[in-house]
Amino acid sequence: MAPAEATYQANRIRNVAIIAHIDHGKTTLIDSIFRAARVFRENQRVEERVMDSYELERERGITIRSKHCTVECDGYLINIVDTPGHADFSGEVERVLSMVDSVLLVVDANEGPMPQTRYVLTRALRLGLRPIVLVNKVDRPNADPFGALDKTFDLFLELGATDHQADFPVVYGSALEGWIAYDPNTGVREGMDVLFQTIISEVPPPRAALDAPFRMQISTLAWSNYLGRIGCGKVLEGTHRRGEELVRTSTRWTDRSHSANTQPGTETQPGTETQPSFAIATYGSAPLTAWEVTGAETTRSAHLWVTRGLERREIDEIRAGDIVWVNGPADITIGDTLSAPDLADPALPPLEIEEPTVSMLFLVNSGPFAGREGQAVTLREIKDRLDRELRVNVALRVEDLGRPDGVKVSGRGELHLGILIEEMRREGIELCVSRPEVIIHIGEEGKTLEPMEELTIDVPNEFQGIVIEKLAQRKGELTGINNAGTGIVRLDISIPTRGLIGYRGDFLTDTRGLGVMSSRFMGYGPWRGEVAHRERGSLVSMEDGATTTYALENLQARGVLFVSPMDPVYTGMIVGEHSRSGDLACNPTKTKKLGNYRAETKEIDVGLKVPWKMTLDQALEWIAGDELVEVTPKSVRMRKAILGLEDRKKATRGRP
Repeated sequence: MAPAEATYQANRIRNVAIIAHIDHGKTTLIDSIFRAARVFRENQRVEERVMDSYELERERGITIRSKHCTVECDGYLINIVDTPGHADFSGEVERVLSMVDSVLLVVDANEGPMPQTRYVLTRALRLGLRPIVLVNKVDRPNADPFGALDKTFDLFLELGATDHQADFPVVYGSALEGWIAYDPNTGVREGMDVLFQTIISEVPPPRAALDAPFRMQISTLAWSNYLGRIGCGKVLEGTHRRGEELVRTSTRWTDRSHSANTQPGTETQPGTETQPSFAIATYGSAPLTAWEVTGAETTRSAHLWVTRGLERREIDEIRAGDIVWVNGPADITIGDTLSAPDLADPALPPLEIEEPTVSMLFLVNSGPFAGREGQAVTLREIKDRLDRELRVNVALRVEDLGRPDGVKVSGRGELHLGILIEEMRREGIELCVSRPEVIIHIGEEGKTLEPMEELTIDVPNEFQGIVIEKLAQRKGELTGINNAGTGIVRLDISIPTRGLIGYRGDFLTDTRGLGVMSSRFMGYGPWRGEVAHRERGSLVSMEDGATTTYALENLQARGVLFVSPMDPVYTGMIVGEHSRSGDLACNPTKTKKLGNYRAETKEIDVGLKVPWKMTLDQALEWIAGDELVEVTPKSVRMRKAILGLEDRKKATRGRP
C-alpha cells in the first residue's frame, strides 16, 4: 500500500504512547524502532536517543517533553508518542494519553514496576486503555523477566484493571540491542517485527467517523515565533481543509477541586518571614465531574501538519483518526475543542491536569554582580519570559504576589522548576530564586494537608539502616521492605514532599553512590510536623573583593568551602558550609601582613582542599529559607536574601 493511502484510512492507523518509569528504555526503544522501520537513509548520521531533541534532555539523559513520531509498516501508519518518565513531568503524560488508543508499558526486567510505572499505568487504565507490556533489558545480568511480569500483573490487579485490561499481550526484548520476541528464551533475538505485529494486531484503530462534522481536542501545544501557538491532537470525527471555518470552544472544571481558591500566605522578603510562605488553597467537597463552557469563537485554520518520521509535513486536509498539528486560532490552549460550525454540541470535557505541589520565588537579581555575566532583567522581562513558558507548559503556574521584585512560580517538583531556571540562564537571563516550598491545602474541618510521595529505594543491605534513620527524621514512614537475597534491599516509604527536599545529596553520600531512589506524588495527607532542613549553617562573606589563599586556608578548618582563590565575592554571599549549626560571618578576602622577609616558595603548597562547586539542582536543595540562589549564564552562587550583616540581625530581632 502506498504511504499516501495509509495516511488517510482510519482503520489502518494505530495511535500508541510509550509509558514507563525513568530509565526503563523508552527513548532507546524508539531508536530501535526507527532503525527497523528504515526512517533514516542508510548513510545518514543519526545520534543516539534521537527523540531527545532538546539540549537539556541529551545532557541529563531524560525525556522532558512529550513528542510524537510516525513510522509505516505493512501499509499501516503507527503514531508513537514518547512520554517523560520522571514524576516531575507527568503533566506531559496526562494530556497525551487522550490522543492514543493504547499504551506500550515498558518494564525493566531487573527492577520490575517502579513508582512512575504505577502512576502512568493508573492514568492509562482510568481512560479505559488496554496496555501492551514490554519487558525490556532481558539481556542484562540478574534479569528476571518472568518475575517482573508477575509483579506487573499484580500491579494491574491492585489498580483495579478490568478482565480485558488484565489480559494484556506481553513481549520481551532489549531496546539497546534492537530485538523483540514473544519468548525471551526461545524467541529469535533479531529485529522489531514482533513489536510491529503486536501493535497492529492488539491496538484498536481509532474510532473515527469520516462522514461526521469535524471535531478534535487539543492535547499538546507548540510555539512558533512566526506563526504563534500551534495545537496538536487527534482528529475525532470528520475532515477539515486548510482555511475553512472552525469553532474554538473552551471549557473548565467548575468544582473547587479543580479550581481551588488559592490564597497566598503572608509573603515577605525571604529570611524575614515567621511563617512558611506556602500557597494555602481551600478545597471543597464538590464532585470531580462538573465542567462548563467558558467561551466559543469562530476562527479559521492557517496551517495544517502531520508528522511523518520525525518531521512535520504540511498538508491541505486532515481526517479522522490521525494525530495532527493546527495553527490559526490565536488563543488556542490545552483542552480546547476545534469543530465544524454546524456541529450542534461541540464541547468536550476539559483535560484533567493535576495541580502543582512545589513553588518558589523568581526574583530580580539585586546582587552587586548583577549584569556582569548575563542580562540583568527587570521584573517585567521575567514575567514576559514566564508568559511564553505558560503557552506550552500546562503544569506550570505563575502568581503575581504584588511584590516589586518577583513572582511566585509553582510546578510539579524541584526538577520541573529547575529545568525552567536552567533554560532561562542559557538564554542569558540573570535572576535569583528562593528555596522550593511545598503547597499546602486546607482540607475538611480545617485540617492542614500536604503533598505526599511514595518513595522506592534500592540500596545495598549494609546501608539500609542509615537510610531508614535519615528518612524517619524527615517524617518518612516505612510501608514495605523486600529482600530478594541478592544483596540489594527494596524499601517502600511514605514521606512528605518537603521531606525529600535536600535529601538526595545525603542519600548519595550515605550509600556511597550505590543507592537508587525514585518517587511519585500520591496525593495530599495530614501534616506530619516540622522537618529539619539542614543541620549546618553557612559561611557568609562580610567583605567585597577577591578571595585569598591565606584567608581560605584558615576558613577551611571551619567547614567546607564553595570558592577557590581569586574568586570574586561580595557581602552576604555564601562561601561555604559551616561545620556547626548557625551561620558564621567571615572575611574570605583577608590578606597576610607582609614582613621584612618572605621566601619565594612560602605559599606554593598551603594545603587547600578542592572546593565544592554546586550545580543548580544541588544549590536549590541546599539553601535555607533565608537564602537565595543567584543564577547567571556562567555561575551559580548562593547568597543571603538580606545581604548586610546588621540588616539580618535586625530582621532576626524583629526590628524595623
